[in-house]
Amino acid sequence: MVSENDTSWLPPLVHLEDFGGNWERYVSKVYAYFYEDFVRSRPTFSGTPCRIDSRREKDGRESTFWHLISEGSTEPERRPDLRRCERIRWIRPMIEAASCNCVKWWKNHRKGQKRIVIAIEDFSYVVVLAERRNYVLLWTAYCVEHLRRRQQLEKEYEAWKTTGAA
Repeated sequence: MVSENDTSWLPPLVHLEDFGGNWERYVSKVYAYFYEDFVRSRPTFSGTPCRIDSRREKDGRESTFWHLISEGSTEPERRPDLRRCERIRWIRPMIEAASCNCVKWWKNHRKGQKRIVIAIEDFSYVVVLAERRNYVLLWTAYCVEHLRRRQQLEKEYEAWKTTGAA
């Protein structure tokens, strides 16, 4: 079992500074990691294939990629989020770690849809998958900034663990 704030089992963060602050070079590298992890090959979540929605593209890159590295409620309002970009390499290992004690995961319903939430030990970063019939769909991943929200996620996890309800 890892300690509560231990992310040493995850790949290192990808920092904009490592690219001299050049956004184009940086986003190209971030995309290369995404492409390797989700397009060229695919992870599995507890034996279930994980897919992305690759139907729509923006600037030659899948819409899932843009959603993973930006924040905001609607497409015109979404803006790149460096913290999301930095953690692009964490998503696949977190999905694949569902069978070990490195992450906490549970099922819930959001907006009438079945979801799987995967969190690192302190609930400061989560990956969300959407359940489908024969696969899971990578929905989003983000940093949980506020302590209160982390506590809510932990309560949700504990409640699901107790009841096992999906």
